[in-house]
Amino acid sequence: MALANSTSKILFGFHAINVRLKTSPKSVIEIYFDTARKDARMRQFVAKASDMGVRLLESDNERLIKLAGGHGHQGVVAKVQEIQQVHSLDALLENLEALNENAPEHEQVNPLILVLDGVTDPHNLGACLRVADGAGVHAVIAPKDNAAGINATVAKVASGAAETVPYFMVTNLARTLNELKERNIWLIGTSDQASKTLYQTDLKGPVALVLGAEGDGIRQLTAKTCDELISIPMQGAVESLNVSVASGVCLYEALRQRTHK
Repeated sequence: MALANSTSKILFGFHAINVRLKTSPKSVIEIYFDTARKDARMRQFVAKASDMGVRLLESDNERLIKLAGGHGHQGVVAKVQEIQQVHSLDALLENLEALNENAPEHEQVNPLILVLDGVTDPHNLGACLRVADGAGVHAVIAPKDNAAGINATVAKVASGAAETVPYFMVTNLARTLNELKERNIWLIGTSDQASKTLYQTDLKGPVALVLGAEGDGIRQLTAKTCDELISIPMQGAVESLNVSVASGVCLYEALRQRTHK
């Protein structure tokens, strides 16, 4: 996701561009496509973009590699306008609280937040954002000093979710977690050592699920800040799951509980 200038940027890959076409078609300035690709997927993509009135520019692989900054473009690169997003976690939570105040009880939505402590691999972050989008997470939080930022690799792996899920990198994670507590959001950390399991845990209320990198897990201070620690049951020989898989297991259990009240 290389920035072209202060108001536009580059997206590449079918998933990422299709999500932008779906969520904000007017923000797509132009799409470059590889004329050497004549398969059904490319034909359908070009036809769809053309029907939407998007400017289409014929290109070749060499040009697309320069635009995308690598080979993983799949034959499509788009120049898009930056979308205005909520700039702070406080603003996002206040907006959610305001919506709940004016909504009937059965339509109110409890916050669901994913906190990633020490996830530095961009592929893992991209996969976490993708599953967070699918499960309806309101925000993903990570520490500035020990986490991957949003880059082209993250955007590609996230398949468009880097565009839709707010991602906040905070200076002091422990302080941010305590601020979530002040908003009555229950902090649930994951730990291989916890005796209580995910499936014994109530995830229907305002919840922040805190996960760490595979192997190290969440840091000691982060664990101490959590209201409770839970484990994911492991029945085989391996001791832990990749953080993106663990995020999917936890978040979809939360979604299951919230949709089967």
